[in-house]
Amino acid sequence: MTTLTTAPLAPLLDRLFGEAAALSPMTNPALAAIPREEHERLMRSKTDYRDFYGRLKDFPLAVSRETGALLYMLARSTKARTIVEFGTSFGISTLHLAAALRDNGGGCLITSEFEPSKVARARDHLTSAGLIDLVEIREGDALKTLSVDLPDAIDLVLLDGAKALYPEILSLLESRLKPGAFIIADNAEYSPDYLARVRVPANGYMSTPFAEDVELSMRIGA
Repeated sequence: MTTLTTAPLAPLLDRLFGEAAALSPMTNPALAAIPREEHERLMRSKTDYRDFYGRLKDFPLAVSRETGALLYMLARSTKARTIVEFGTSFGISTLHLAAALRDNGGGCLITSEFEPSKVARARDHLTSAGLIDLVEIREGDALKTLSVDLPDAIDLVLLDGAKALYPEILSLLESRLKPGAFIIADNAEYSPDYLARVRVPANGYMSTPFAEDVELSMRIGA
């Protein structure tokens, strides 16, 4: 039995995944009306991301169940104790990572989210799951919140915020990544600069696409 598969977390995740499936951004007429080309531009923009994601503040933007399970398994298998997450949203991915920390015997998960209402929801979910003691939620722009007071060694990173910022966030964390640390980047296809960086072994990474929308990378050295 694991924290992930038992109460109070398991039924909470069932509810949250159900709500996420029912609450797609495409149910919002204003968002659904954005042309595909403009949507892709916004996803790749390094300047318009705050406005774009601000429009999505009422949507979970959750990882899939499969990605959630992957996060838990990677964190458990590496015996992770220090995890950094970019993009908390409603906290579904955060719950999976914190559950792994609990089952690893403890640790710290630092997660960053700029939308205050999402911070409040994530904190409520983590509290309901009994995992809030393992998580530090930093509210604000991750380019600032993840630039200070980081652990000396980071075991695992999840990138699931504004896609265009993946290279900048990686740069903030890179010097602290342990050899063998995993970096999981959701929807990384919207960040070609990031993919170009982690797919070149000379840059210190091994990397491969995983499933349809995840890039799984491992730090192999400087």
